[in-house]
Amino acid sequence: MKSGFSTKLLPPNHPEVNKGNIGVLLMNLGTPEATSYWPMRRYLKEFLSDRRVIEVNPILWWVILNGIILTFRPQKSGHAYGKIWNKDLNESPLKTITRGQSEKLQESLKDRPEIIVDWAMRYGLPPVSKRIEALKEQGCDRILFVPLYPQYSAATTATALDKCFEALGTMRWQPAIRSVPPYYDHPAYIDALAKSLKDHIKNLAWKPDLILASFHGLPQDYLTKGDPYYCHCMKTARLLREKMKLAPGQLQVVFQSRFGRAEWLQPYAQNTVEGLPAKGIRNLVMIMPGFSADCVETLEEVAIGLDETFKHAGGTNFSAVPCLNDSQHSADMLEVLVRQELLGWIG
Repeated sequence: MKSGFSTKLLPPNHPEVNKGNIGVLLMNLGTPEATSYWPMRRYLKEFLSDRRVIEVNPILWWVILNGIILTFRPQKSGHAYGKIWNKDLNESPLKTITRGQSEKLQESLKDRPEIIVDWAMRYGLPPVSKRIEALKEQGCDRILFVPLYPQYSAATTATALDKCFEALGTMRWQPAIRSVPPYYDHPAYIDALAKSLKDHIKNLAWKPDLILASFHGLPQDYLTKGDPYYCHCMKTARLLREKMKLAPGQLQVVFQSRFGRAEWLQPYAQNTVEGLPAKGIRNLVMIMPGFSADCVETLEEVAIGLDETFKHAGGTNFSAVPCLNDSQHSADMLEVLVRQELLGWIG
């Protein structure tokens, strides 16, 4: 029986009731369980079947997805994941890091024993529904959902919360809920980014000619439909630039991970990086502020792929700043965000 709930209030033979705790559920995008064909295929099918992610005609997309993409893409994606796979734990870095973020946040909140921190993935394992059930079973009658996406998009934040609401829709006794709002301009987030970037540059043996802030891309059409993601990204970059006391030209924005033939948010990271040496940029640092944890997009696409692109085009030095991950900067930021959103639930 949890604190704050008396057994004296229950009639005889009443089922045991667990309550009085507060759950905090960190949520990230997701990960395959292995790099081989079928685990990759299952993950890609779940991810690319999400109507929040792919907004084209569903009948046409079903044909393209099942007839072409899921036939050839799993092998290619598995090769990319294989380059960055955590072989010690046999899992992707995203899973390792998200678990670490949860553990460090729990440690930061040790003065509040009623708070239980857990983590889940929108796609893949552990599933959101199971972790909500687990928190409820541990007596959490209030749960704070924390989508680990600083900048809001329907394709990330909204679909993660959709999954939470879907799980709640199956529960007879729902917990009270809250969600952390997008934190793209929160002082704690900007401060964490600035400290991380400063620490990284300080440890380099060379000085960057340019810093590129690379955000995950999004179809241009999503912006025109009202998605605020682009504006959030640009404000994050501006606030980081100001915090670092950099001129506008010293820190610029690009968008990566373009998929398909449609026009996406620009400038494109690949094209920009490829053209920099011809403009006299020989030393390049890239930071990925939209990713809370290193994953295939940051480790394979940027730290490996764009490094090769830059040097092949004539660049000399390239370095990718690790995401905030489960660093102390990240733990401090998450603690600020969570304690702020729990006001009223905790003293």
